[in-house]
Amino acid sequence: MADTRRDWQHKLSTTIIRENQAVYVEDLCVVGLGRTRLAKSVHDAGWAQFTSMLEYKAARYGRTFGRVDRFFPSTRMCSQCGRVNEKMALNVRMWDCPCGAAHDRDVNAAINVLAAGQAESRNDRGARVRPGLVPAPRGEAVTHPDAACSTRSVEGISVL
Repeated sequence: MADTRRDWQHKLSTTIIRENQAVYVEDLCVVGLGRTRLAKSVHDAGWAQFTSMLEYKAARYGRTFGRVDRFFPSTRMCSQCGRVNEKMALNVRMWDCPCGAAHDRDVNAAINVLAAGQAESRNDRGARVRPGLVPAPRGEAVTHPDAACSTRSVEGISVL
């Protein structure tokens, strides 16, 4: 059974990567889903193994691969206006937004994951998305009040 699943995952991931320039997936909490009624189905699917196959094959074929954070409200956020609704039960497959848009839960989530993935990769030409780490000034980085007044030196460099 495991060999059959792995073979299917390899074939499907190769097809997906070859047919698309960019692939974005939602980083699901598989452990949390494994505690629901869907536990057997979730663990049989091998989601983590499948996404890792997508990731390394995207790198091999020069495609863009991205993971969207598991806490991103992809199913609850309106893809038209951006409004985030309250939590919904899994049996709610269709919902209407106050802006007038009618959504299929899965299609709406796919649109939102695509938009979030593209937003993460817009600076892929070398520009830094976040500023680098900046060390704190010597007086701010102390954990003990008397540490800032230390007169010890490191390799002949005076602290004060």
